[in-house]
Amino acid sequence: MEKSFKALLITENPDGTFKRAITSRNISDLPSNDVLIKVHYSALNYKDALSSDGHKGITRHYPHTPGVDASGEVASDKSGVFNIGDRVIVTGYDLGMNTSGGMAEYISVPANWCVPLPKGLTLKDAMIYGTHGITAAICVRELMGVGITPGKGKILVTGATGGVGSFSVGVLSKLGYDVVASTGKIETHSEYLKSLGADEILTREDVIDGSSRPLLSARWTGAIDNVGGKTLSSIIAATGSGGAACVVGLVEGDRIETSVYPFLLRGIKLIGIDSAERPIELKKELWEHLLSEWKPDCFENMSRIVSLDNIIPEIEKMLGGGEGGKVVVDILNSH
Repeated sequence: MEKSFKALLITENPDGTFKRAITSRNISDLPSNDVLIKVHYSALNYKDALSSDGHKGITRHYPHTPGVDASGEVASDKSGVFNIGDRVIVTGYDLGMNTSGGMAEYISVPANWCVPLPKGLTLKDAMIYGTHGITAAICVRELMGVGITPGKGKILVTGATGGVGSFSVGVLSKLGYDVVASTGKIETHSEYLKSLGADEILTREDVIDGSSRPLLSARWTGAIDNVGGKTLSSIIAATGSGGAACVVGLVEGDRIETSVYPFLLRGIKLIGIDSAERPIELKKELWEHLLSEWKPDCFENMSRIVSLDNIIPEIEKMLGGGEGGKVVVDILNSH
């Protein structure tokens, strides 16, 4: 086994700025956990970009390797759960936050973070889904769990061109829901959203109501919101009786203005989505769904591959608000 390996390393400079570099690390630099994994693929998430920019709410201590997603082969396992060569997926938990992450040739994690690669799923496809796909699947499962099934009404997805938004549109469409996709980039992304299966496309302004009325005419039965702020406030007021909204993101803000009326008079539910810490058995179940009846029809066109050597410009693009699409990082061939 190699004693050194290649990794993206974020270091803090004396002046408080942060440096990103592809460098060599040692196996001994990794935490002492049960399972050592030789990473084949990772994926770029917004959390990774924030960690790479020194966001102490994501990563407390530097130097650090980001990457909240990883797929690869078990190199060793002290727990006895896995055999050498077993193929596994790790998404969420503390990976890439305060535990050295998937933007490296090796990770060391607890055994209970690892999902055996489902039969029929490749390590690359697992990272096309990654945290984005699992989070979207959790949202769909939550909506189903409160009785919002296909045919019950429209489902709004905000931030629909993002990772979670795109997979939400794709999975909902595959299951037969009437999907309304909202984006701030409607001029350039309408065709993309249609290809995902969106039945209707709205601008961000189409969703936001400026009247501050506690109840609006019902426009949808359910929602998956990646935006927060005024958008989520408007969603709550416009959700129909017995409906529900899944809260995923806060790019527009972490505060909402609402009243108790949508909850008292329409019985709507607000569901927080904490994908990182969901039980491993649930993640196994969701991977099976995503591999079969929940797999978006446009799955093959939802990502692009970059090498680890070329990940830094992608991070900078994401931090600058650029639209890079779903980025899968080929770790094994980054030489």
